[in-house]
Amino acid sequence: MSESLSKLPRNLYRAEQVRQLDRLAIEEFNIAGIELMRKAGSVAFDCVMENWPQTRHLQIFTGSGNNAGDGFIVAGLARQQELSVDVVCVGDVDKLNGEAKDAYDWACGLKVSMRKYSEIDLERENEHAQTAIIDALLGTGLDRNVEGEYKSAIDYLNSLSAPVVAIDMPSGLSADTGMSLGSTVNADLTVTFIAMKLGLLTGEGRDFVGELVCHKLDIPEEVTTHANAPQAVAQRIDINYAAQQLYPRQHSSHKGNHGHVVIVGGDYGFGGAGILAAEAAQRSGAGLVSLITRPEHRQSLLARAPEIMVLTCEENAEAIEEVLRKASAIAIGPGLGRSDWSRGLLQQVMGVQLGDKTPLVIDADALQLLAERSQLLSSTRRENWILTPHPGEAGVLLNKTTAEIQSDRVASVSELAQRWGGCCLLKGSGSLIACTKKGADKKAGPQSIFLCTEGNAGMASGGMGDVLTGLTTSLLAQGLDLESAICCAVCVHGEAADLAVDFEGQRGLAASDLLPYIRQLVNPS
Repeated sequence: MSESLSKLPRNLYRAEQVRQLDRLAIEEFNIAGIELMRKAGSVAFDCVMENWPQTRHLQIFTGSGNNAGDGFIVAGLARQQELSVDVVCVGDVDKLNGEAKDAYDWACGLKVSMRKYSEIDLERENEHAQTAIIDALLGTGLDRNVEGEYKSAIDYLNSLSAPVVAIDMPSGLSADTGMSLGSTVNADLTVTFIAMKLGLLTGEGRDFVGELVCHKLDIPEEVTTHANAPQAVAQRIDINYAAQQLYPRQHSSHKGNHGHVVIVGGDYGFGGAGILAAEAAQRSGAGLVSLITRPEHRQSLLARAPEIMVLTCEENAEAIEEVLRKASAIAIGPGLGRSDWSRGLLQQVMGVQLGDKTPLVIDADALQLLAERSQLLSSTRRENWILTPHPGEAGVLLNKTTAEIQSDRVASVSELAQRWGGCCLLKGSGSLIACTKKGADKKAGPQSIFLCTEGNAGMASGGMGDVLTGLTTSLLAQGLDLESAICCAVCVHGEAADLAVDFEGQRGLAASDLLPYIRQLVNPS
């Protein structure tokens, strides 16, 4: 995890909620709106000069809302510091009002150069040396695709070679969903204010924000705890969360104290998936690990990890039920396939889980089979399981397209938890976890939503989900509850990938590369 992410606030909000906090600060705590705008502009200007101290020219792109007001403040401060400043007004300045109009008048009073975007000859526009670009176009209020001059300006801004600083949000990025709305500014640094917006950390957000800074503008903590303050939509978690869940073992403990994990998977041609999950369970601390798989995979597993017990349906049909019933936690899905063999195992596992209340993790092919099964039954909702779909699998579980799932990932993970119960993980950049209240009925909303800021693009390779499944199931077997186990596992998994990438880079990262780092991380000092 980057140092900048580790410093970000834990509470995450939608855009309208942040506007509510802004209004509370003004109306209930008597903080003048123009003072907040001046502070925001000052913070943004300082960030530019701290990161690019050689800057001698600022080119500032403004719209016609409060985001533009922040940009005008930056322009005036730069002028006062005797920097060259050029404001490019994309929005109609006649539409400015309130604090944004005051900021515009102040900048004009300092004789800041103001030009209309429509009057610029882009082909003849010359880039100044030692320039920084300020994006103050659209801010957090955008809820539709960017069009017209704004789209043209964003595309032009992205063609420039100078560093780009986005004020509050990269223009064109949804503050709520993290999805690009047509065209989006590709920022090198984003300075956001008052509170963290969800869209900066999930979906496509991380592709556009660059380095991320959040400044509360010195608003007192009492604003967020006020009776009229909105509740955060989600909590940001990272490796520090995991470290709080894992404790040293008692000296007198033995393998029976640390759980028996049973992994079910590995159909013909997919044996590696089950083996990876079993290895991850073993390396993350499970006392015993068993793998139920095809007999063809026995020799491969014994050669690679002789500590893991292997059972096959063909050779040990009667033993399977006994092992499942002895399990502290079960995982099904890695390499399971969608054959009759696969369906039979899912039915057997779900029968045991229903009767014995054993914690269950469902991943990969088992999610597809679960969706099929739910079409034949009146209800398949359970509270003692964890589902771990990627966006495509989430679409199958909710009868939606992948695009619909990604269009609002927070709403999607919430719907998953409402529909299926237990805890649901929606994988991807800014992985999201939703857990329902214990014993909640189908209409109840999730008790909590978490967003993990660990991980990187090197994890876009086969087997990563299998390792996460084994890790999650191991933590369940060792006694963590569903919420703690999945949150801890996602953080450890992502941080292990970050450590591996720090050592050798993103390209070529293999799932098995994470195992030594996972072992290190589940043993915090």
